Amino acid sequence: MVPIGNHGPIVSFTFDDFPRTAYLVAGRILESFGARGTYYVAPKLMATYNGLGEMCNAEDLRSLLEKGHELGTQTLHHLSSRKLSPQAFRLDVEQGILEAEQMAGRQARNFAYPYGHVTLGTKKHLESLVSSSRGIFPGINGPEIDLNLLRANRLYGDMSGAPPVQQLIQQNVAQKGWLIFYTHDVRPNPSEYGCTPEFFEFAVSAAARSGSPILTVEHVQSEIASGTSPRAAHVENGAVAIRG
Repeated sequence: MVPIGNHGPIVSFTFDDFPRTAYLVAGRILESFGARGTYYVAPKLMATYNGLGEMCNAEDLRSLLEKGHELGTQTLHHLSSRKLSPQAFRLDVEQGILEAEQMAGRQARNFAYPYGHVTLGTKKHLESLVSSSRGIFPGINGPEIDLNLLRANRLYGDMSGAPPVQQLIQQNVAQKGWLIFYTHDVRPNPSEYGCTPEFFEFAVSAAARSGSPILTVEHVQSEIASGTSPRAAHVENGAVAIRG
């Protein structure tokens, strides 16, 4: 547990499983606001095709890192922690981190649970392995943040979901917390786990208008650890969005 202190309000946009549209479409939307996202990859899903569409490839990883986005991990095989022992699950997380870091040429220690499945046993086993773990329990992080199970709120569907997203952003401003959103594919006809480009752009725009810095998970942790206010930060390599 770490205190958020005076760092909030902050907003982060994250992507699970890493379908290509999360980067090619949503990544460009974030960049148009001067912001960057956190992309959680399960290496064995790369260069495959499923209900989320075409999944990311090695070129996508190279490109997103060059543009200042963050690469996180989601196990090697995208396995549920509820179907493995804590020890076996940790091993797959370790292998996923190793392969992601070899491809990226840098650390990738922020983690998201596949399917949002988490158990007390796996939570304890991952504590010393990862910098953070993100689930799918909704809500706002703060005033104390559990880095071993970050709260996150889904961005699914179309503009019909805009009012609750706007309300969440306003609530986060009032609480001066850390609000994390997650989705999967971003395309005109998304899967049930994705959203339309219009809806995603609305969420990013609403966060920017609120005056909240839009930061990657990695950058938020760095600011909290250093005690530096995100509002006083400098833009480095295009990786930070300052609003307000």
